[in-house]
Amino acid sequence: MSIFDAFDKNLPGDHHQRRVQLDKDEYELFPAEEEIFEKTSRNFNPLYVCLCLIFVGLSAQLLNLQITHGSFNRFLAEGNRIRTREVAAPRGIIYDQKMKALVSNDASFVLQVYPLDIPRTKADRQKYFDDLSLITQIPTSELSQKIDEKKFSSAPVILKENMDRDSALLLETKINNFPGVVMAKVPVRKYESIAGLSPVLGYIGKVSDAEIKSNTDENLRLNQNIGKDGLEKVYQSYLKGRDGVNEIEVDSRGKAQRMLTTLPPQTGNNLVLSLNAGLEEVIADSLSKNIDAAGSSAGAAIAVNPQNGEILAYVSLPTYDNNIFSQGASSEEYQKILLDKNKPLFNRVIAGAYPSGSTIKPLVAAAGLQENVITERTTIDDDGAIKVGSWTYPDWKAHGLVDVRKAIAESCNVFFYAVGGGWDKIRGLGPAKLQYYYEKFGLGEKTGIDLPGEVKGLVPTPKWKEKNQNEMWYLGDTYHMAIGQGDVLTTPLQMAMATAAIANGGTLVKPHLVTKITDNSGNSVKDFSKEIIRSGFVDAENIKIVQEGMRQGVISGSSKLLNDLPVEAASKTGTAQYANNTKTHAWMVSYAPYDNPTIAIAVIVEGGGEGYAAAGPVVKDAFYWYFTQN
Repeated sequence: MSIFDAFDKNLPGDHHQRRVQLDKDEYELFPAEEEIFEKTSRNFNPLYVCLCLIFVGLSAQLLNLQITHGSFNRFLAEGNRIRTREVAAPRGIIYDQKMKALVSNDASFVLQVYPLDIPRTKADRQKYFDDLSLITQIPTSELSQKIDEKKFSSAPVILKENMDRDSALLLETKINNFPGVVMAKVPVRKYESIAGLSPVLGYIGKVSDAEIKSNTDENLRLNQNIGKDGLEKVYQSYLKGRDGVNEIEVDSRGKAQRMLTTLPPQTGNNLVLSLNAGLEEVIADSLSKNIDAAGSSAGAAIAVNPQNGEILAYVSLPTYDNNIFSQGASSEEYQKILLDKNKPLFNRVIAGAYPSGSTIKPLVAAAGLQENVITERTTIDDDGAIKVGSWTYPDWKAHGLVDVRKAIAESCNVFFYAVGGGWDKIRGLGPAKLQYYYEKFGLGEKTGIDLPGEVKGLVPTPKWKEKNQNEMWYLGDTYHMAIGQGDVLTTPLQMAMATAAIANGGTLVKPHLVTKITDNSGNSVKDFSKEIIRSGFVDAENIKIVQEGMRQGVISGSSKLLNDLPVEAASKTGTAQYANNTKTHAWMVSYAPYDNPTIAIAVIVEGGGEGYAAAGPVVKDAFYWYFTQN
């Protein structure tokens, strides 16, 4: 029995019962109830439905915001009060072979502003710029331009950099109330002032837009410093370190309130070089003095261990101060360096291509012996010149009866004319064989040293001359090619490595500056060992004859100034004509000790005259220090 049936029993008899159908069940209504039901039906209002729907929608959205997407929206809210700021990582240290720091880091301070945290309205921004200008002494227009260019960037805009500690602390007290303005402590590179070493170490600088777009190996960002030249550039990925991150809580005005989390920066890996800083300084000082004495303005010297290719000293003069670039060179300073007629930025050791002069003659001797064009007993009578038709090819003096050892020791042109192009009873190698052996000794190709900017030099051929000079090849071209004149061009490094190949018995090794890379705990990250480019292209007995000729050059020939060293040395001088044969470069290549060489060297003084006079003293000073004070 329903509840309505119970009511029916208690109703007066004169009230008439009626029934309605509700949800498939019948119920009886009293007359009063029926009247209410009918009124309700007549007064139905769609507004009630709309209100209900709105209420339901709001409830659903609230549920969505707080429950379904609660964590995401919480992240967005945190972004309005948390700023992520990167902390620059110190780059790795660069050491010489005895762990003397050649490149280290100093503390510096940078004033920077975060554009997202400064006022938004035009009027407020203008007041912000005006007030900041009074404190920093930076013109308002400059501040506005710098900041507005990056107003939608989360990266900071640098206002002042390379500030010393006292200046930074003083300025920091004045910027406390400026939202988004930060005085950051950053590492700055410090390069040792060793003359001639700048091209080796290189320098760092701000990454450019082009570098950001072209670099696919690193996540480069604006304001980041990267290696621009030298070892800083080649080993950028090892030296750079990993930047740290600070999460800062800021208020509604962008002013820092407290540090939330910190991920410390990780210092980059270190480079240990084969360079000897003491030898570097001795050679640089001696080369500078002899450049001045010769009335020259430039020169280069390179010393290498002939057994493994490790570079012991590397000098290119004139030089420049790397610290100018590291600490932010002014446009005036940079232009002064660029416009210097002596080109201090030019890396003469690997990018200077010069006629080799007579320093190439040991290579020609080795080729002639290997090809049986001559033997150790072959002699000619040098009366001071070769005449071919109407052409005369002179020597610097008449040497008389000459064999290969004496020809190397006294730098006899006529003998090498004959070995290269043929004369008298010597048939000659010819240009093709000369090219072959020059290239075997590493001329006409890059050595592969771990530095940017190396050039190949030039080994001329008949085909090259026809293409580039529109002329045929003559016998005189072969004669000139055989004594390192004409179109032959080599770098000081190429001549040092070719000399090293003579010194070590006939193996061309790859030169390198870095011997190992270590982490901050001194653990080895990467080791570099001896790398052979080629060997066996000249027999050991033929190399031995050439070595004896270079040793004779010290005992009785053009390199006699090296005869009083504490060790026995072997050497070859060179006087290379240029500027239409009106001037000469002064060369010397040498190695020591003679029986078991540990150092080979090549020196050039541009326009220095005779090799023994301008380059010889540099070699002597280097060897004397290396074998007595090292």
